[in-house]
Amino acid sequence: MASQQTSAADGRAAAAVPAAGGSLVPNGPSQHAPSLAGSVIEASDGLGGDKKLLIRIQNISSTANLGIRLDLKKIALKCRNTEFNPRRFAAVIMRLREPRATALIFASGKMVVTGVKSTHNANLAAKKFAYIVERVGFKPNEFVDFKVQNIVGTADMGFPVRLEGLVYAHSAFASYEPELFPGLIYRLVNPRVVFLIFVSGKVVITGAKKESDLSSALTKLYPVLVEFKKTQVAPLPGLPAIAAAGNNDDVTQSEQV
Repeated sequence: MASQQTSAADGRAAAAVPAAGGSLVPNGPSQHAPSLAGSVIEASDGLGGDKKLLIRIQNISSTANLGIRLDLKKIALKCRNTEFNPRRFAAVIMRLREPRATALIFASGKMVVTGVKSTHNANLAAKKFAYIVERVGFKPNEFVDFKVQNIVGTADMGFPVRLEGLVYAHSAFASYEPELFPGLIYRLVNPRVVFLIFVSGKVVITGAKKESDLSSALTKLYPVLVEFKKTQVAPLPGLPAIAAAGNNDDVTQSEQV
């Protein structure tokens, strides 16, 4: 009888988990199933061609506000997969397996969720963390105030880039100090994102609030990178001499035979 009451209470509590940025929503498979969609998104090349650029989302950081004061010690004692050391950091570190996410929960009721690779999973993880806190005994407000703060993605252009020429031509938006950092920092105005561009053609995109900002930003930057594409790549020092020496040895051996 007690187990039946507990399961019924669990069902009511699960049905009252607040949705991200809005009111309470009923349970449903689409809202409570982790999704891998969105971890890789496509962007056009901006040159009118059919080439598609792939952006892999590496991390999404989001915030939520439960709206109540929390007893962090009580949460750390009653929940699994948690860490709490108030001398080192004034927040409970809580981890989820599915979706794979980490939350920093503060006594003020504010929460930072990180480690996910899609906005769907970030939303889902925030609701799960709110549900766990509710099960401990702290009733969150009806609105969680969920917001995505930063999306980090990576892409590979497939060709090396002349960073010196790029920073000279776009000095208003770019900065490049190879003695301090090997990448060029390019700040795009609209959408407001920051690129870290490396000579190998690898690009890191950060500062986006939406997944669509990643694709639109890369679509704008790609024609600029093509303009400063390296056409001739210098060989490594010593390779031509080694190759010539190897050819001479082969000729000598063939003459001896």
